[in-house]
Amino acid sequence: MPRRALVTGGASGIGLACAVRLTADGLEVAIVDANLAQLERVSRQMTSSHHVDVSDAAAIDTLVASLDPVDVLVNSAGISGPNVPVWEVDDAGWARTLEVNLTGTFNTMRAVLPGMRERGWGRIVNIASIAGKEGNPNLGAYSASKAGVIGLTKSVAKEVAEDGVIVNAVAPAVIATPMLEGVAQETIDYMVAKIPMGRVGQPEEVAALVAWLASDECSFSTGNAYDISGGRATY
Repeated sequence: MPRRALVTGGASGIGLACAVRLTADGLEVAIVDANLAQLERVSRQMTSSHHVDVSDAAAIDTLVASLDPVDVLVNSAGISGPNVPVWEVDDAGWARTLEVNLTGTFNTMRAVLPGMRERGWGRIVNIASIAGKEGNPNLGAYSASKAGVIGLTKSVAKEVAEDGVIVNAVAPAVIATPMLEGVAQETIDYMVAKIPMGRVGQPEEVAALVAWLASDECSFSTGNAYDISGGRATY
């Protein structure tokens, strides 16, 4: 019986690339996305697709129960949030960015971990960002949320290190996804200028790394935030 993967934010960008790659690797893939139009456009490519907001804990619990077992979780759902200096960030923009990017990751991890621990096998890959390590100007809420994802990843990885469950994060630099549509060109130029390879990454490049982290081959590496940044990373 093939393993089952749940990919959040799976209707576009990195999430979709991960869903396609994991399907090609023989997994049964279910995608979750809050964007109904995008979800309907790609739903035929997936084993199953679900219109769920990851910030809704009750909806996530219900979904995971209906999919049981979930062997692989890829948390890719995310928003860029306010693209302004921090003193111009309003309460709603700050709260929504953390609700989706950080609390959404917490919600899905909390829902799948009991089953993974009971079965003695599981893989969780959280899509963080190089912004969570270095911070990007005018993306304070986003940077803070992704730093939180990295910290959460490291904490949970230690909690389940002896349970057969491996938990890692991936920290991309700027990737060619629809999320860039909400980011000012000035900010994009700033980010690309810091990449020694001089280009943006492709979602399929991230998916290749995620596929390894979600596999049996990744057996002695947990609690890490793997950079995929074209050389930008400084630590």
